[in-house]
Amino acid sequence: MRQPRWIQAGLLVAMLWSAGTTCLWARFEVPPPCKNGFTVEQEETEGAKLAAEVFKEMPVLPDSSPISRYVQQLGAKLVAVAPGYRWPFNFHVVASEEINAFALPGGAMFVNLGTIQAAENEAQLAGVMAHELSHVVMRHSTCNMTKQQSIGTWAGLGQLGAAILLGNGAVGSMATQGIGLATGLGFLRMSRDYEKQADLLGTGILYDAGYDPRGLPQFFETIQAKYGEGGAQIFSDHPNPGNRTQYVNAEIATLPPRENPTVTSAGFTQARALAAKERTYNAKAIQSGAWRHSGKYALVAGGPAGVVPPPASGGNDVQSAASGARLSRAALGLNDKMAVYQGRGFVVSYPVSWQKGASQNGGAAFVPPNGAGHAGIAYGVVIDGARWQGGVRDADTLARATSALAQRLSQDNGGLEQASQLTAITVGGQPANSVELRGRSPVSDGGSQLTERDWLVTVARPDGNVNYLVFIAPEPDFAMLKPVFGAMLQSFQVR
Repeated sequence: MRQPRWIQAGLLVAMLWSAGTTCLWARFEVPPPCKNGFTVEQEETEGAKLAAEVFKEMPVLPDSSPISRYVQQLGAKLVAVAPGYRWPFNFHVVASEEINAFALPGGAMFVNLGTIQAAENEAQLAGVMAHELSHVVMRHSTCNMTKQQSIGTWAGLGQLGAAILLGNGAVGSMATQGIGLATGLGFLRMSRDYEKQADLLGTGILYDAGYDPRGLPQFFETIQAKYGEGGAQIFSDHPNPGNRTQYVNAEIATLPPRENPTVTSAGFTQARALAAKERTYNAKAIQSGAWRHSGKYALVAGGPAGVVPPPASGGNDVQSAASGARLSRAALGLNDKMAVYQGRGFVVSYPVSWQKGASQNGGAAFVPPNGAGHAGIAYGVVIDGARWQGGVRDADTLARATSALAQRLSQDNGGLEQASQLTAITVGGQPANSVELRGRSPVSDGGSQLTERDWLVTVARPDGNVNYLVFIAPEPDFAMLKPVFGAMLQSFQVR
């Protein structure tokens, strides 16, 4: 077995190699493993759960599609030379017009049709995939998860996983990510350091697979020249570490020259031509879910195309609200006795039949049965904390902190609208602010997506920080739940 040039004595084969690897690597030194709270087995198991949610939330071509088969074959070439643990990689194609790709923990990779259409040759497409594969090899996603301290709840609630990236604009979806109740795919948004690492390792993988490694920086340059820095989703999820071309070319210069590296192939040309004929969806169309009833897209990994039946119309309290159906009055626990919840730094009461979840960073969420699902929270309450630079000292700084938080919620959730003036109130003897927002609910009624009403309340803490509560419900049901929300707010006390 050829000895890899970049392995240092202290990192030895047990950590980065598996038996039988025969690759010659560039001088990029794979960093020591991060502090990771997930075992390999957990990463594979929970990653598979998240992948199952992607099939529910996005139009994924069947694995039998000629385009999917081509991407699978291309992926297999890259996996064959990837270092380290042999993750169970699998490759899929999403009928999205956005130029993007993402790989989940454990190795499920999704490549958008828009990416295949945008690539000018096979080396460029392989470069994007090698970059994504490198994130999995270096376990960047679960490193992010560990840093975010959201491990404890993700493992138990992985079925909620696809809420954020896959197109739900409601605060309920965002807030569940923030407290760790449903992680979403926010952990796939990499730091610039991780992006640089994936660029460099991806360069080595491209080279060892026989490709022209310049395909990776060329793809980013092509997209930036055509669309601008902010014109493609890939630049949001893969921020430019700076001098990408310079440092990748410097890495390429360390590699032994190779005659006639692969730049493209007849298979790529055919797959790209087929991709150009496939229907693609923008983010709004994917969110609408109309594609589910077309019979063209796979419902599970490896499965054939199929039709998802439309959700039951209003009044079915067995359906999950965040999967599309309104809850009945009886399902909301409006007349329940209240139970006391002792949170980190606060106390609140909630209806005894409601489910609760907590994160390691101190946040909590409360939802009626079936009030949350794979699209996030449709009915319920999220409680969390925030810091304000310089601390909240008076009514003015509290108002500015509240406005900033409302703006952040809007930015993170596709443009929520402020629906009321900011009002100064008192909660548990502490200064507080109240403001209402409106957005899109994951709930539909009669085939039409409902408006969501979100009541944001910020409460000043004696230490200068802020607790905030977000009360969430579809607009037609908000008034019915307002007494419950009011009782919860009246019970809220900072500690």
